[in-house]
Amino acid sequence: MWGLLLALAAFAPAVGQGLGAPGTSVLGLELPATTEARISTPAPRSSPALPPAGKDNGTSKHHVRIRIIKKKKVIMKKRKKLTPPSPLVTARPTVTTSPAGALDLPKEQEPGCPPLGLESLRVSDYQFEASSSQSFGLGPHRGRLNIQSGLEDGDLYDGAWCAEQQDAEPWLQVDARHPTRFSGIITQGRNSVWRYDWVTSYKVQFSNDSRNWWGSRNRSSGMDAIFPANSDPETPVLNLLPEPQVARFIRLLPQTWLQGGASCLRAEILACPVSDPNGLFPEASALGSSDPLDFQHHNYKAMRKLMKQVNEQCPNITRIYSIGKSHQGLKLYVMEMSDQPGEHELGEPEVRYVAGMHGNEALGRELLLLLMQFLCHEFLRGDPRVTRLLTETRIHLLPSMNPDGYETAFRRGSELVGWAEGRWNHQGIDLNHNFADLNTPLWEAEDDGLVPDTVPNHHLPLPTYYTLPNATVAPETRAVIEWMERIPFVLSANLHGGMNDFSYLHTNCFEITVELSCDKFPHENELRQEWENNKDALLTYLEQVRMGIAGIVRDKDTELGIADAVIAVDGINHDVTTAWGGDYWRLLTPGDYVVTASAEGYHTVTRSCRVTFEEGPVPCNFHLTKTPKQRLRELLAAGAKVPPDLRRRLERLRGQKD
Repeated sequence: MWGLLLALAAFAPAVGQGLGAPGTSVLGLELPATTEARISTPAPRSSPALPPAGKDNGTSKHHVRIRIIKKKKVIMKKRKKLTPPSPLVTARPTVTTSPAGALDLPKEQEPGCPPLGLESLRVSDYQFEASSSQSFGLGPHRGRLNIQSGLEDGDLYDGAWCAEQQDAEPWLQVDARHPTRFSGIITQGRNSVWRYDWVTSYKVQFSNDSRNWWGSRNRSSGMDAIFPANSDPETPVLNLLPEPQVARFIRLLPQTWLQGGASCLRAEILACPVSDPNGLFPEASALGSSDPLDFQHHNYKAMRKLMKQVNEQCPNITRIYSIGKSHQGLKLYVMEMSDQPGEHELGEPEVRYVAGMHGNEALGRELLLLLMQFLCHEFLRGDPRVTRLLTETRIHLLPSMNPDGYETAFRRGSELVGWAEGRWNHQGIDLNHNFADLNTPLWEAEDDGLVPDTVPNHHLPLPTYYTLPNATVAPETRAVIEWMERIPFVLSANLHGGMNDFSYLHTNCFEITVELSCDKFPHENELRQEWENNKDALLTYLEQVRMGIAGIVRDKDTELGIADAVIAVDGINHDVTTAWGGDYWRLLTPGDYVVTASAEGYHTVTRSCRVTFEEGPVPCNFHLTKTPKQRLRELLAAGAKVPPDLRRRLERLRGQKD
């Protein structure tokens, strides 16, 4: 639908002057002298775009101490199932330390500066550069934290940056484009279903012009630092610099990696912007929103507190209720927002947002918490758009469908949670795939020509296996299904999940899945910009419920609404039904439609309804007349005697059938 697509659409290196000489207070660890050699030969470079002509790789003016080794070429065998690797062995000789060369790591490994933006794509592909790459799909632009690979090795979307096997001194470089205070590095290995590749140690260098470089050094010994890296492909490993370095460029130089593997890594850089005293670089654009909202991550306790504060601030338009509990007993709280909270108003559509189906996907959760704050704040200010939205719509916000998983992810932190930790509920169930498959039986029935006469094209029942006591259905999933069945939702969006097909086939509700960001758990300092990016789309999508037709199906004699009447639109193989008061809503794009209302015991009525480009649903009401058989049933049920003429008529009809 055009309106829905519009809503979704909204959801949606120059070299500079140096900044001065570097300081001398840095990290360091000395390698055994027998494994090192001095060279000044530049290594090949690799980047997504052609490098600037004549640009040096940064090793021509400084001797670099490296170890020379011979590495065998790795032959990749596709589709060969891997077994876990043997105990980790480095591809280069083992690093030994002495008290004088011990690595001076900070006592508390907690990030200070926010991420530079490798994972969130704020750092563009063209800000990456590398000494070499095995392929474009393993190019430097793929060296982003938590980036995922495809099913095949060698495609354009592989799961890390990997240097060529013959590259004796590999490096991955990032241009921050502005003077930046670098404070730490987070690394992962290569994401792949076919290979094990990760770096086990690396050095770090900095530059202001990409030609002159200095490295992190040990405080006590003054030797070059070697940072411990990864021992598996997925677990993020954080290393902080004891004293941050101000520069424009940062370079990671792998020193050792898994034996038999390649020098592959994914990374995020922790960095704070700094002002340029010489005014040589343009100021970085400020991130954020001016809305007076609470831009931080909220664990379960903080989420409850925030929702309570919104309810107390706007008691006349909000209500908090729970639809059930998680496996660990945490309540699944919903914020309802409407001018009449707590009741379904006849003719008023119900809309929902669901977030946190995967516990480690925190952005959706925070966006819904921000949305409820915003709606409350703007309603109190008298904003006409928000006022109309809350007086004409009943909105339900479920910010955390998987609170158990979120608590796991929250404890790890936004940059260290990884791609999968906290994704599942406490039982290890992926809620994204826990809803019943209703597509397959419907498609089979359509192939057999059974739809809609024998098998309905709407409100498909749950399969028998799904209702058994021993069925693998999470309590969170059951709670959401019961919620769907209890309230006549018309429109929904899941930020991010995958119950949209189930919702459409099991209920009246049209639902979409919204992919919000490349960064599942963005740093707090990015929440303001994420809210600004998505605020208008969240409001616009809610307003799409006004598009199409709406009405009430009533009994012609009593004027009472008829529940469960079926509304069918010619040419659309999916019907909807009326709520308990007889009201219904049918999302349609502008055009002319033939609409039929039918209900058990009533004569069917068909009429034409035109949907225009004007805002608001077009009224399309129906009055149905009872059939004679239904009238007789009601008379008999009430204990009335059958009139003689009607009795004789029924006897004649029975005789004709005999």
